[in-house]
Amino acid sequence: MTLPMVVPAPDLPARVRIHEVGARDGLQNEKTTVPTEVKAQFIRRLAAAGLTTIEATSFVHPKWVPQLADAEELFPLVSDLSKQSDPRVALPVLVPNERGLDRALSLGARQVAVFASATESFAKANLNRTVDEALAMFEPVVRRAKDQGAHVRGYLSMCFGDPWEGAVPVHQVARVCTALRDMGCDELSLGDTIGVATPGHVLELLSSLNEQGVPTNVLGVHFHDTYGQALANTLAALQHGVTTVDASAGGLGGCPFAKSATGNLATEDLVWMLQGLGIETGVDLGSLVATSTWMADQLGRPSPSRTVRALSHKDSEQSAESTESQEQ
Repeated sequence: MTLPMVVPAPDLPARVRIHEVGARDGLQNEKTTVPTEVKAQFIRRLAAAGLTTIEATSFVHPKWVPQLADAEELFPLVSDLSKQSDPRVALPVLVPNERGLDRALSLGARQVAVFASATESFAKANLNRTVDEALAMFEPVVRRAKDQGAHVRGYLSMCFGDPWEGAVPVHQVARVCTALRDMGCDELSLGDTIGVATPGHVLELLSSLNEQGVPTNVLGVHFHDTYGQALANTLAALQHGVTTVDASAGGLGGCPFAKSATGNLATEDLVWMLQGLGIETGVDLGSLVATSTWMADQLGRPSPSRTVRALSHKDSEQSAESTESQEQ
């Protein structure tokens, strides 16, 4: 299998943890229901490829995200991957409120996430609340989750731009990040929900958060590739010291509440870049490409990932050449 030439660059992390979101964020916007068994196999294949953090599902009301209505059926099918006695894989789940938290905890989930917004418009569209009302709703969720010994991630969407409000001021993002940290979130994921960020903007936000007392080691980044900037923005974050990067196998995903939000950064594209930089991920690229190719077949369309398409095409060419040679 073709792999990138390894040429390390200075001042980058030695290892990056990929927070794989394909099974939740990647599939949530699919209009055709994906069978629960297929989702479970997808998660298991991702784990077999070496991913150690795989966001499994969301305990949101089925009315809002019908694709994830099978959370109670799905989680038990994969929870053995995250047994306390043998925690090979972390399986975080999204919990929008206390009811969602109760459902997740009853099934043994030990990593949960809440989903806040940096802008009023998206808070209204996504949660039907103001930013402050949403934070007030999350406060008891985070507190109770921490009391139960769970790890809590705070997602923050629209950190760089909003389809209704335009560019989002850095201080506005910092205020909500600080509120999430103060209520007890262990880590924060900074989302470029509509993919408008550029590297300078990324560095400015990360530096501002540091100045507000939010350390880099609790920050992750979640870039969408709408304008082809996801890898450039990721590299900027790595240069700042960020070591957690969200990505979606095959580049699946979008956002059902923001129509201009196109696909996530493809995990394969990220791994290709990180391997070329000599940064460890623990991920086997060949196995991951095979998994995304399989999932694309389940969905009935080609993978959006450039790396998946390139390597799949090359493998097909090599297979054809081998067959032709044998026939001769």
